[in-house]
Amino acid sequence: MRTLTIAQRVLRELWRDKRTLALMFLVPILIMWLMNVMFSANSTTTATVATVNVSSTIQRNLNRVDGVTVRPQPSRQAADHQLVSHRVDAVISYRPSNNHYRVTYANTDAGKTTLIKQALHAALTKQTIDKLAGANQQLAAIVRIVNPTAPLPTHATKAPTTSDHYQYGDADTNFFAKIVPILMGFFVFFFVFLISGMALLNERTSGTLDRLLATPVRRSEIVGGYMLGYGLISIIQSTVIVLATVWLLKVEVVGSIFNIIVVCVLFALVALAFGILMSTLANSEFQMMQFIPLVVVPQVFFSGIIPLDSMAHWVRYIGMVLPLTYTGDALTKIVMEGQGLTDLGGDLRALLIFLVVLLVLNIIGLRRYRKV
Repeated sequence: MRTLTIAQRVLRELWRDKRTLALMFLVPILIMWLMNVMFSANSTTTATVATVNVSSTIQRNLNRVDGVTVRPQPSRQAADHQLVSHRVDAVISYRPSNNHYRVTYANTDAGKTTLIKQALHAALTKQTIDKLAGANQQLAAIVRIVNPTAPLPTHATKAPTTSDHYQYGDADTNFFAKIVPILMGFFVFFFVFLISGMALLNERTSGTLDRLLATPVRRSEIVGGYMLGYGLISIIQSTVIVLATVWLLKVEVVGSIFNIIVVCVLFALVALAFGILMSTLANSEFQMMQFIPLVVVPQVFFSGIIPLDSMAHWVRYIGMVLPLTYTGDALTKIVMEGQGLTDLGGDLRALLIFLVVLLVLNIIGLRRYRKV
């Protein structure tokens, strides 16, 4: 009988807590819908190739490969500029003197590199077969005129040679290298968000925050104090995550590790403000735990950890409202392209906007807890 009484009390409290009920039933539905959006969308890899002095036959054969687009360029310099500015994924140049193709891959996406290699191999193979067939037909016609009873000869055509070069990494660089910078930012966000949110929630449930709000201290000062205190810990944590990722995983970093740490620290402050905001919205640890997948799962799906290049345009727009999208883009540019902080103006401005907006929302959110 007592067991039933306790069960009734639990159910009655849950029924009164509409927010918890909504999180319990709506969040799984939302996450399953996001999974459907991601995995039912088109996932075909696409790549763009700049060609220099390449025959129309090879270009035509390359264009026939699904996902490959060819952009002929007037010179090697123009093609290299396209590669450096990330308008193409590879440059193929041909030297007739030694029948040689030089291929330079951006190699920031192993899937695109593999696709281009396969497409070029198929194009060269088809060209060689077509040349052999044409040459043998001509020889056969001549032989039939001169000596109709002679066996048909075969014609040997020297196959072209190729050499591969890489802007980033080498032939062994795989897909993991592309997502490492984004994963680095994700772990910074996840741990800082989790620790800050749960720690502040604990101060609320223990009454510490209520006592602090009962004093004349301003809400902005409270938020600033929490940001400063937890921010120092976040800086250390971000630095440890960056150094461990780079050294333990042996990540090739073209740019500066210091720049990586700066971006991660800024992102950690955004995660800290985000965690504080979620803790002000949650009434209990149970609700805070339910907020975690609501915040974390979209970051995984739409920030670039899962490639969005071939997704529908409206799917990509979801990533524009996620801070990890801009952090991942900035870290990728530093790690793979060697860009400096001055080259990351758009991404850094976006993170600063997120930080300011979240701080303002935190100050407003504390109003509901002030008793005086």
